[in-house]
Amino acid sequence: HPAWDSLCFDYGKNDVIHFLLSNCKYWLDEFRFDGFRFDGVTSMLYYNHGLGQAFGSYDDYYNGGQDDNAIVYLTLANELIHQVNPRAITIAEEMSGMPGLAAKFNDGGIGFDYRMAMGIPDFWIKTIKEKKDEDWKPTAIFWELTNRRSDEKTINYAESHDQALVGDKTIIFRLIDDVMYWHMSKGDTNLIVDRGMALHKMIRLVTLSTINGGYLNFMGNEFGHPEWIDFPRQGNGWSYKYARRQWDLVDRNDLKYQYLGAFDEAMIHVVSQKKKFERTPIVKLCENDGDQVLAFLRDDLLFVFNFHPFKSFNGYGILAPTGEYEHILSSDDPAFGGYGLIDMKVKHLTRHDPLFEKDNKEWLMLYLPARTAQILRWKKPEPRETKNASKSKKSAGSIKNENKSKKK
Repeated sequence: HPAWDSLCFDYGKNDVIHFLLSNCKYWLDEFRFDGFRFDGVTSMLYYNHGLGQAFGSYDDYYNGGQDDNAIVYLTLANELIHQVNPRAITIAEEMSGMPGLAAKFNDGGIGFDYRMAMGIPDFWIKTIKEKKDEDWKPTAIFWELTNRRSDEKTINYAESHDQALVGDKTIIFRLIDDVMYWHMSKGDTNLIVDRGMALHKMIRLVTLSTINGGYLNFMGNEFGHPEWIDFPRQGNGWSYKYARRQWDLVDRNDLKYQYLGAFDEAMIHVVSQKKKFERTPIVKLCENDGDQVLAFLRDDLLFVFNFHPFKSFNGYGILAPTGEYEHILSSDDPAFGGYGLIDMKVKHLTRHDPLFEKDNKEWLMLYLPARTAQILRWKKPEPRETKNASKSKKSAGSIKNENKSKKK
C-alpha cells in the first residue's frame, strides 16, 4: 500500500479468503464479539485504493478499477458473520460512498449493516478551524448531517480517532485549547470555556438528532476529554504519557466535565426513549442562515438550535404543526453548565395564521438564547370530531343528572 507502507492481502487466493473468514468466525465464537467495524474499506474496494480519485458520479465507482475479489470477500464476510450470529453488527469505514455497500445481499448489496458517515467529523473540525462563529450556516450543517442514501443506514459521529490522535485535536480542544487546563473548575467563569462547552453540546446533539442508523462516541469525547491519544513512538521518545484516558475527570464534582457528561446522558436518554427514533422522518421547519437558526421535527420531538454567537431571539416564529409544545431538554440548563435562561415549565401553544391553515401549520413563538439547543415535545391537538363528541357526552350527562335531581 503506497500510502500506508504496509502489505495488502491477495483476496483472489482461496487460502487467504479461508484465513480471513475463519478469523471472523473465531472472534464471534471464541470471544463472543457482537460485531465488527471494518477499517479502511475504501482501500480494499479499488485497485488504486481510492487514492487521488474524486468520486463525483456513479461512473467513478464502476470504471473497471474496483477489486472484484475484495468485494466478494467483504460480501462473504458479511454473510458468514450474520449466519454465525444473526444479531451481529457490521460497520464499514468507507469514504468513497460506493453504492450498495450497506445494502442487504438479497437486494444486490455487499451486506454491511451500517456505513460510517465519515464526512461528519471532518466537517465539524473543518468548520471549527476555518470558519468564524458567525459564519456557521444551518443549511450547510443540515445538508452534511442528512446527506445519505435512503436505502442504507449510517453511523453519525462528531469525532473519532482521526481527530483524537496526535497530529490533530479533539473538538473540545479545538474550541477551548489550553484554557482547559486552567478554567474547567465549577464556579470559574471564563468566556472561552463557556463558548466551547456550549458549541460542544450543540454539535453532539445535532449530530445525534439527525441519525438514520446509529450514533458513536469515542473514548471520552462524550464529556470533553482534554487531551489527545498518542501511543509510544520514536517521535515522542517512546512515552506513555498520552497513551491513556482520564476517566476520573467526569466523576469529579468540582470540574465542568461533569456538565458535559450529564448532557450526553440526557440527550441519549431522550432519543432512546423514542422507539425506532432513527426511522422517523426528519421534517425541516426552519433553516435561516442569517439568524443561524435550525429547527426540525422527528415524530413528536422538535429540535431547535440557535448557533448565533451573540444574538438571542425573543418570540422567534417557527412554522410548526398545530398544537402544544413543552420543553424536555435544554443545553442551557444549569445542570449542564448553562445559565438557565429557558423556562422549562412554560408550555407553548401555536398561534393561528390563515395563510398556513391548509398546511395545518401555525406560528410557534420561542425564546432562543444565543448558542443554545432545546428539545420540545409536540402534543397533537384532539380532532374536532372527538372534541364535539366529548362535549355532547358531557351535555347529555348533565341532562340526566338534572332529571334525577328533579325526581328526587
